[in-house]
Amino acid sequence: MLNRVKGNDVAFEPAKLLWLIQRDFLQGKSVQEMVNEALQRVPNTNGDKNIDLVNQIRDSLASMGDNNTAFSLPQPHLLRTKLCDMKDVELDQMYVTRREQLKELVTNIVSPKIVQGKTLNGTEFVSFLKQIIDALNKGEIPSSGSLVEVFNKGIIERCLKLYSEKMATLDLPLSEESLNGVHDRSRDEVMKVFDQQHFGHHHAKKSIMQLDEQIQKMYKNVILQNEYRSSKLCEALYTRCEDKMDQLQVLRLPSLAKFNAGFLQCNHSFDHECVGPSKTSYATRMTKMLGKSRSQFIKEYNQRLFNWLVVFSLTMVVIGRFIVKFILIEIGAWILFIFLETYTKMFWSVESLYYNSAWQFIVATWETLVYNPILDLDRWAIPVGVMLSVFIIYWWSYGRKYGSQWLLPLYRSNKNDLNRSRTD
Repeated sequence: MLNRVKGNDVAFEPAKLLWLIQRDFLQGKSVQEMVNEALQRVPNTNGDKNIDLVNQIRDSLASMGDNNTAFSLPQPHLLRTKLCDMKDVELDQMYVTRREQLKELVTNIVSPKIVQGKTLNGTEFVSFLKQIIDALNKGEIPSSGSLVEVFNKGIIERCLKLYSEKMATLDLPLSEESLNGVHDRSRDEVMKVFDQQHFGHHHAKKSIMQLDEQIQKMYKNVILQNEYRSSKLCEALYTRCEDKMDQLQVLRLPSLAKFNAGFLQCNHSFDHECVGPSKTSYATRMTKMLGKSRSQFIKEYNQRLFNWLVVFSLTMVVIGRFIVKFILIEIGAWILFIFLETYTKMFWSVESLYYNSAWQFIVATWETLVYNPILDLDRWAIPVGVMLSVFIIYWWSYGRKYGSQWLLPLYRSNKNDLNRSRTD
């Protein structure tokens, strides 16, 4: 049972045992040393059942070692057969003194026995004690040893439940270091609770080993659960980044700046969100995948941009000459087209163009227009294209008639200028 002290459970307090020894000599040992020695297990190399039974009794009594007191009395008189008829003045005075000390000791260590709310007097307690002894002899109630085992078993179960509840509150996955730290703190707290409530010195050692073994088993299950959740989380993040890299490979308008932004964002999110024991292995896979994607993008980037610029220059030639009829637009487009085609013919390959300073300027200009903090042209390519088409159609239909005077130089017809006076 547990005693209550200001609303808190305290350690089990068994009955006090008083070992009273009356003998003439102690063989150079104190009475407490004699009791402790008497309760030590006897070696049983032959497996004798009787010795096992004796050892079991010794263990049962030793389990209450924290609650026993040893006391010795000297021989009261040499004439032992007449002790009952002797008065105190006839007895050995050392015996009388020790006897009085024994009475004080018993008074200090005993407490009133309460049964069903009633405090027993001496006669009632003797009757109750006889009933207890009869029940023990019949095996109807447990011995002190088995009682300790049952009591400590209950404490172990409560401690394991406390550990399980603490570990269940964890938001897995966690890093191995964090998880081990929580485990150590929870285990220390559980062991502290056990130390406050356990009973019996000898049995407590076995119970502590049993409790620690059960905690380690529970911790192994938590480790496996943490590894599983870590693997699921990191796998999901890896797949998300892999899909993101695949999307960046097929941009309508290739942009190295946009690819780098997506690359860094993906790498950053994986590094911060992927936690647990699986992070190391998935980080290696992630590095390889990102490196491969970047190399592939850069390899195709210049070629795609070159093709786009060729198509763009020819398109602007047509627009500048036949639709908008801006001379400067057509001239600029022709210059770009001639540069692209002539340079590659002169230096034998397109790849040599990519190291030219003029190409670097074109790339910088392209990157500024396609992807910047204000506009992502790849996302808005279709709306911008529709707006430009509407503008071109409007210009083709109305702009040439009403609003062309303030624009840049246009192609002009000389039909209306036949009567213009000639000047030398």
